[in-house]
Amino acid sequence: MFEKLRIREHMEVTDAQGQHIGTVDEVHDDQIKLTRSDSNDGRHHFVPIDQIEKIEDNRIYLKEGALAL
Repeated sequence: MFEKLRIREHMEVTDAQGQHIGTVDEVHDDQIKLTRSDSNDGRHHFVPIDQIEKIEDNRIYLKEGALAL
């Protein structure tokens, strides 16, 4: 398990295989808000913190089968 406090602005968010999903804009309660610049529709998207598998080297890896954006 990881500490929510380790999640920082500008961290990369990837799927379980390491493919780029987005970049952290900020943490809202129990969700990560992703930047709009990584979004195809120009909107913020949110990822529940419980979908995080691990945090390594300034990168957040989502669990296998986590919702793709």
